[in-house]
Amino acid sequence: MKKTLLHAGGMLVLMMVLCGFAYTLLITGVGQLLFPRQANGSVIEVDGRTYGSELLGQEFTGPEYLWGRIMNIDVDSFTDGNGERVMYAWPSNLSPASPEYGALVAERVAALRAANPAMGGAPIPVDLVTCSGSGLDPDISPAAAEYQAARIAAARGITETEVRAAIDAATSGRLLGVFGEPRVNVLKVNLILDGILEG
Repeated sequence: MKKTLLHAGGMLVLMMVLCGFAYTLLITGVGQLLFPRQANGSVIEVDGRTYGSELLGQEFTGPEYLWGRIMNIDVDSFTDGNGERVMYAWPSNLSPASPEYGALVAERVAALRAANPAMGGAPIPVDLVTCSGSGLDPDISPAAAEYQAARIAAARGITETEVRAAIDAATSGRLLGVFGEPRVNVLKVNLILDGILEG
């Protein structure tokens, strides 16, 4: 019995060291060696100033900016003593079949039509009126970016061609040419439009 317990305890300690420490250190080391930018959060930093991560959506509301997906999260729930946000709460879990969700989408459609009058009655890409599962999606479809080009150009006093060039510079294609859909990184487009990143 004592011998069995010693073997079992030894195996437990061995597996803890291998799986809990050695494997973690190995994977972290490989990530830092081969993919240091991605392993550290794909942070966009220019001249020592951090502007955010390519992997997390940020909310832009000015007419001169490309707007991302709806950030359907509670940003005021978790604040420090000074009222500064310290973390986000979860997104809504309304059913797409619920009347509340339908009213919410209709409200968003009306707001987008009012903000983009040059688009008239053109269909609004669905990703502009719906929220992703995380509520922090950093990308939108090329169609959603194109829908906003006229508004951005007018607000900035530039041509739509210049806006489209910024959109094209921040557009990624399908992974290996097959997987996923083309997508536009909202933060990158806005940083290019502001002259912070080069297009």
